[in-house]
Amino acid sequence: MSPNVQTTVCVAGGGPAGIFLGYLLARSGVKVIVVEKHADFLRDFRGDTIHPSTLELLYELDLLEEFLPIVDFRAEQLKVNFEGQSVDGPTFAHLPTHCKFIGFVPQWDLLNLLSEKAREFPAFELRMNTKATDLIRENGKVVGVRCEGDQGEYEIRADLVVGADGRGSQLREATDRKPVEKGVPIDVLWFRLDRPENDDGHTLGWFRQNHMLVTIPRRTHYQVAMIIRKGAFPQIQEAGIQAFRDSVAATCPPLAASAQELGGWDEVKLLTVQINHLENWCDEGLLFIGDAAHAMSPMGGVGINLAVQDAVATANLLVEPLRKGTLALRDLQAVQARRSPPARRMQWVQVRMHAMIFDNSASPDKTFSLPWYARTFAWLFAPWLRRKAGKVVGMGFQPEHIQTQPHQG
Repeated sequence: MSPNVQTTVCVAGGGPAGIFLGYLLARSGVKVIVVEKHADFLRDFRGDTIHPSTLELLYELDLLEEFLPIVDFRAEQLKVNFEGQSVDGPTFAHLPTHCKFIGFVPQWDLLNLLSEKAREFPAFELRMNTKATDLIRENGKVVGVRCEGDQGEYEIRADLVVGADGRGSQLREATDRKPVEKGVPIDVLWFRLDRPENDDGHTLGWFRQNHMLVTIPRRTHYQVAMIIRKGAFPQIQEAGIQAFRDSVAATCPPLAASAQELGGWDEVKLLTVQINHLENWCDEGLLFIGDAAHAMSPMGGVGINLAVQDAVATANLLVEPLRKGTLALRDLQAVQARRSPPARRMQWVQVRMHAMIFDNSASPDKTFSLPWYARTFAWLFAPWLRRKAGKVVGMGFQPEHIQTQPHQG
């Protein structure tokens, strides 16, 4: 028997955008196959900040009560430590949502929950350890994908192929699309450190002597991000792991002891920061969403939440034409028209913030330099800024809501 299969939608990529979209389509009775190249979701140093906009979607789907117990930490506001002084950052108390906080949770826990719930729908199928390698075209239209998996090489034919396979999208490469890159002055070094006893986990950012660290709390440890000048990792490595430990300790004194336990460079992962976007998200039978359409900087932790918003808008706009068999290019263009503007606005904010606070210091790990006028403005308008920043970070510029209905029968 041929392993080739036919479905209504094939989603390439089992990240937040792909799994969320698969869940929503199957919930509405649209047959969907999601293919994920890895055998599981256990990838560390991924987007782990679930913002109020996404929590509201989980509430609308009656999934919130099952999600909240797996949250490691809740932040009603974001605090930073600036040269030894604790400063209140964005607050979420005023947002029009049921959850007025950011939830920190391992991304794999979210994906496991969503995929388990999606499997309850007969229309959903998830194929792990399966890589979408190429597109199938007939008469200029995309009609499916070629895959490599446990069954070898085979085809999945579909009315719609969705490329949700991330910033290194294989399907995007298959179309010869080149994202438009924005200059980004930073990279990020990710690593794990043990949480000290009696640590409250409330301080997210640490700024000291032109160094910057971000500490994301987990139950037993921190995910730590050291912000460095773009391309500077080889210089930092050349200085030695002890110099790096000492730099971490000096920037974040509460983690000074934990920093000395950092074993070596194999425990430090480089994230090459990108901000880019596709000018055209779709062809006939093909749509890109999430990082494949617009890669975000880690600043604000907005990437995973924008990806989920893309998935919701895609389901809202495409379920009916998919059900009726009338899907056309204009329907896919409507998704881009809906989601590209808020993504581009958020990227504009990120680019402006990068330009303001990250300098071009000759020292590879000294990146932070907030100009005096920005400090003065922040001091004068602190309450307003905290609320405004909380809205931008927590909700984005165009939050989506669930408009699709569960399939009956």
